[in-house]
Amino acid sequence: MALGKLVAWIGRSCLGILGWKVVGDPPGEDRYVLIAAPHTSNWDFPMMLLYAMALGFRPSWVGKDSLFRAPFGWFMRALGGIPVDRSSPRNMVEQLAARFQAGAGLVLAMPPEGTRGYAPYWKSGFYHVAVTAGVPIGPSFLDYGRKQGGIGPLFRPSGNLREDMDALRAFYAGRLGRYPHLQGPVRLQAEDEVTAPK
Repeated sequence: MALGKLVAWIGRSCLGILGWKVVGDPPGEDRYVLIAAPHTSNWDFPMMLLYAMALGFRPSWVGKDSLFRAPFGWFMRALGGIPVDRSSPRNMVEQLAARFQAGAGLVLAMPPEGTRGYAPYWKSGFYHVAVTAGVPIGPSFLDYGRKQGGIGPLFRPSGNLREDMDALRAFYAGRLGRYPHLQGPVRLQAEDEVTAPK
């Protein structure tokens, strides 16, 4: 058995033992921003790693640069961590877009809620990184209500923020995090700013 198939088998087997189901197929591309939602529990990260194994991709994720110092920096990198300077949100978008533009395959997982607690808006970084880098967005999900997870079809941001977010709202409708009362709406603050009266 090839290594990739063995890893996928291990991931699917572990999920099956836990009573979870894999929904959908892996995307056909190797460069995209992966939305990791809903995010309400520390369990979301290990579950995402199991789904990544099952679907045959290796996700990278963003962490503040202080997490990557000795003695555990090597471990964070081994788990797919990318250190960034988070002092400037715009600078962070450019740092991450540059990673994609380097040409290598990259699946960058970004939890847009930005916290495990309730937030009234999603953070827009995932959208800006995808637009700046010219890569598609892959909406992934963990639905604790149905005990299933996976990745939806990739899509490229159209430039129409409202339409793109409407598509994401439809995709995530009814999908429950481990703690549903901590889930905020699938909405960016910029949507309200666009429609606010002058």
